[in-house]
Amino acid sequence: MDSRYLRALVAVAEHGGISAAAQALGYAQSSVSAQIRRLEADLGVEVLVRAGTGAVLTEAGARLLPYAREALELEERMRRAARGDRARLRVGAQESLAHVWMPEVMAALGYGAGGPDTGAETVLTVADRGTLEQAFAAGELDVVLQYDNGVRALGPHAVVAHDRTVLLAAPGHPLAGREPVTPDQLLRYDFLVAERGCTSQMLVDRFGRDLLTGARQRLLQGSLAALLRLIGHGHGVTLLPELAVTRELREGELVELRLTEPVRPVGIVARWRSRLGPAEPALRALLDVARRADPLPGMTATVLSASGTGRSPSR
Repeated sequence: MDSRYLRALVAVAEHGGISAAAQALGYAQSSVSAQIRRLEADLGVEVLVRAGTGAVLTEAGARLLPYAREALELEERMRRAARGDRARLRVGAQESLAHVWMPEVMAALGYGAGGPDTGAETVLTVADRGTLEQAFAAGELDVVLQYDNGVRALGPHAVVAHDRTVLLAAPGHPLAGREPVTPDQLLRYDFLVAERGCTSQMLVDRFGRDLLTGARQRLLQGSLAALLRLIGHGHGVTLLPELAVTRELREGELVELRLTEPVRPVGIVARWRSRLGPAEPALRALLDVARRADPLPGMTATVLSASGTGRSPSR
């Protein structure tokens, strides 16, 4: 099947219409329309429903879309291999991992910590959980690293590291300096989360529900940086992975509230796509370096995989 037809389909799906897709691809609108018609003729089904304001995928088009993206990525890998270019590994990481830990892992890879013949052009995307999951599902990322939210992932995945979870407040907060802090004391103050499904919300759901049952939760529609600024100005408390606030704790901008019962650590999970071809050695190197950079190396790593064997990608 002609890759131009698949590229046209993906562009229409991503940009919401034939005109916008044509502009993004640098083609005439009539050319994109013709490519879509040829794709439909090849398949014997309609893949788009055209409307005055744009175009949407039919059920058949929606089923085809992930395969189209995978085929285009495979074509790109074939071209890179034929040209002798280095393999490319597209990595996604949650914002709260990107402050300290991921830069160290990526730097170690760049200095050859993954071993010989594992080098690749590594592209790092930092985003919130929802954006990363959408990009991974769309075939735009090869591996994603996120905090474990307790939902069993599909496909190959493994716990590669662990992190402490810490309850945070401003140095001038009434609870700062009190040791230990009891759950009853926490209920007098607002508990901030950046957005539904964010890391702080997930940690409460998994590890802090007993601690914070009945707490006044305030939803902050913004980034992790905005959340930290509000906490630093004394507006409540929050629960976050320690890696996300290493600098703030070191500089004294935030303080950890010591609890009567410490909150359990959280795992850092890697999910990757199968059949990465020339990028497989780079993936293995990334997972290996991540395990060696575990902030809590004394913990027993619970390794998960789709097959249940606990294996990393085949060597």
